[in-house]
Amino acid sequence: MSALDADIQIQLESGFQLDVAFQGAAGETIAVLGPNGAGKTTLLHALAGLRPLDGGCITLDGMALDNVATGKFLPPEDRSVGFMFQDYLLFDHLTVRDNIAFGPRARGASKAAAGEEADRRLELVGLADRADARPHTLSGGEAQRVALARALAGSPRLLLLDEPLSALDATTRDYMRRDLRELLSAHDGPRILVTHDPLDAAVIADRVLVVEEGRTVQHGTIAQLAQRPATRYVADLVGVNLLRGIVSDGSIELPSGALLVSAEVSEGAIDGVVLAAIHPHAVSLHRQAPETSARNTWSGHVEAIEALGSRVRVRIGGAVSLVAEVTPSALDDLGIVAGIEVWCTVKATEVSVYPA
Repeated sequence: MSALDADIQIQLESGFQLDVAFQGAAGETIAVLGPNGAGKTTLLHALAGLRPLDGGCITLDGMALDNVATGKFLPPEDRSVGFMFQDYLLFDHLTVRDNIAFGPRARGASKAAAGEEADRRLELVGLADRADARPHTLSGGEAQRVALARALAGSPRLLLLDEPLSALDATTRDYMRRDLRELLSAHDGPRILVTHDPLDAAVIADRVLVVEEGRTVQHGTIAQLAQRPATRYVADLVGVNLLRGIVSDGSIELPSGALLVSAEVSEGAIDGVVLAAIHPHAVSLHRQAPETSARNTWSGHVEAIEALGSRVRVRIGGAVSLVAEVTPSALDDLGIVAGIEVWCTVKATEVSVYPA
């Protein structure tokens, strides 16, 4: 049996329905990704007992936390769940030490025992010297560590983190990702991390659950999602071009009428309505109509150019809209700027096709 077994069904007054089921192993970090309004925070609230289920059940270490069929519902204070909120919610009138001790004290621990627990957690997150500080004097990274220490106080079996890096500036967020992964490894229960950032998921999580409009659309590692993205959102998330079309006469007819050739389709391995994934690095750009062996050639115009570390992503609009990834030197050599016409080529062997 998995440490966490969740079947979460919730109906909101707005008409929104959340229907997500998943399992989490002890010591596993699961990242929940999805667009705004997908139901990610509602899912965390259900696990924490802040929002009762309308259907389904939640079981942690074999104990039912919420079961609609039997009428079982454990309130938040009786659940072995730690919650790290997006804005941290530290009490500014309390010291850092007292903030962390608050949870154990609320659950009945003595002042001395709660203080010892707070000191232990502060040592773990490397902030023992800030025990007497007030939250408003902390840096963003320090506040994040205190919030995590407070969520871990009392050794909860399930740890929930709602956008734990979103309040940090870009520079701090970069180095805090790996620190957070290391800190989470000290927690031996399941960890559920809500985030918008695929880099958070790639660095921190063992597995990803993608939720759109209240439903699970895909799950697996980031690499597995990139191999076969199920939706446009997932494709954008992992930086892959995703095209939808119908197999016809050995090629794929796209909604625009353009044809896409794939070696997989040419071999007759697939038919019907399909999705075609093309990695941006497989898209070659040209200023003139190219003479090439590539079986896919289209013209378009440059809509946007975005620097991405040592690479540059070029968004091309046209009958076939694509994102290409090139080096900065290639961009300069080709003289590519926003608004100009370019030609794109993709080899048939670089087009991955699977049922829609």
